[in-house]
Amino acid sequence: MKLSLSKVVSGCRLGTLTNLGKNGVQTMELPGCLLYTKTGSPPHLTHDTLQAIKGVPAVVQLTLSTLSETVYVTQPRRCQVSDVPRAFIQRTSMPESVLYCSLHDPGTPCPPGYNNNKTVSIWGYGGRMEMTASKFMSMQRALQPDWLQCLSDGDTISGETTRKRAKKSVDRSLSFLDECLQLQKKSPELQGSVMVGVIEGGDVLEERLRSAKETAKRPVGGFLLDGFQGQAMAKETKLKLMASVTAELPEDKPRLIHGIGKPDEVLECIERGVDVFESFFPYQVTERGCALSFSYNYNPDPEAAVIKQNGIQDAGKNGTEKDINETSKADPEITLFEIFLKEKRYRDDFGPLVHGCTCYCCQNHSRAYVHHLLVTNELLAGVLLMMHNFQHYFSFFHSIRDALRDDRLDQLKELIFRQAL
Repeated sequence: MKLSLSKVVSGCRLGTLTNLGKNGVQTMELPGCLLYTKTGSPPHLTHDTLQAIKGVPAVVQLTLSTLSETVYVTQPRRCQVSDVPRAFIQRTSMPESVLYCSLHDPGTPCPPGYNNNKTVSIWGYGGRMEMTASKFMSMQRALQPDWLQCLSDGDTISGETTRKRAKKSVDRSLSFLDECLQLQKKSPELQGSVMVGVIEGGDVLEERLRSAKETAKRPVGGFLLDGFQGQAMAKETKLKLMASVTAELPEDKPRLIHGIGKPDEVLECIERGVDVFESFFPYQVTERGCALSFSYNYNPDPEAAVIKQNGIQDAGKNGTEKDINETSKADPEITLFEIFLKEKRYRDDFGPLVHGCTCYCCQNHSRAYVHHLLVTNELLAGVLLMMHNFQHYFSFFHSIRDALRDDRLDQLKELIFRQAL
C-alpha cells in the first residue's frame, strides 16, 4: 500500500492510495470512505443491486463483531470461517474488493466496562465475546483481510474517562499491538495484510499524543483515530485532539476514523487531517425510513441548488420550522440532511427522492411509492433507500475531492453547514 498526496491545504489531504489488495491493482482516492457491511454483505443489497450504485468504494469494511459467530475454532489456536460468509470472504461476490476488518460495528454501540489487560470484548448477535490477542489473530488468519484494525482498548467514550483510565487504554493498546505484530510475523496467511495501529487515550491530550508517537514507531500501515464516536466528548475537545494527533503522525500513511458519518462532521475531520471514513451513516438513515437529501453542489448560488435538489417550492420560515418539529417528534435521531418519507405529506408526492439524482431509485420511483413501501413494511423500501443513500453519500465524497482540487472547500463547507442549522 502506497499513499501519494497531490495537495495538502490547511490540513486537508488530497491523494491516492495505490497497490491495494492481494494483487496490488486497486486504488482509493482520498478523502474517501469504506463500503459498510453487516456479516460481510451491504445491508439490504445483493451483488446485482450493489452493481447498480455509482461510485462504490474499493475498500469493503468487515466488522469482526458481526462475523464472530461465523468463525469457529477447529483446533487449539486455529479458526475457520463457516460456510455462511465464505462466498464473500473468498471474493466470489466482490472479487476486486479490498477487505478491511474492524473490531466493532459502527452502527451498534458497545456496552462499556468489559475490557481488561488480557481481553477486549466485542458484541455480536449472540452477545459478548472476549478476545485475546491470540484468538483475535486466529480469526484474522481465517478471514485473511487486506487491512485489519489491531486489537485495542477503546472503552474511553463514556464521558467519565479519568487520566488513569486513559493511560491504561494506551498501555493496553500498545501491548496488544506489539503482541499482534509478533503473531502476524509467524502467520504466512497474513504476510500480505496491513496492520492498522489504533490511537487511544480518551479526552486526555497527553495520552493521545503518547499513543500517536508510540504507535508511529511500530511497523503499521495506517492509523485509526478511535474513541471519537458518540456525543460524550465535547465537539471542541474532539477537534482539538484530532488536530494534535494527526500532527504527530507520518504524512505517508493513511489516517482512518470510526463513528463519524454526518456530512458536517466529516468535513471538520478532513480539515484536521483525516483521510478515510466509514459509510454506516447511510445505513442508519435507511433504517429510520429516510432518504439523504442534502446538497453538495458548491456552485456560486448554493441556496438555489438546495431548493432545487430537495424539491422545495416554498421554503418559508414558519413552514420549515413546522416540518422540523414534526420530524423530530417522529425520531429524534433524524438529522437535517435527510427527509422522513413515512410522513403523510409524501403520500401524493410523485417527484423523485432528490431532484437531479441519478441513482436507480430516483430514476425509476417516486417519493409516494417509497412512502407506500415504508408504511406497508415492504422489504423493497430498504433496498431502494439503501441504493439511493449509498450513492448520495459516495457522491458527497467525490464532491469533497473535487472541491479540494478546485480550492473551493470553503464554499462546500459553507453549503453543508447552512443545511445543518
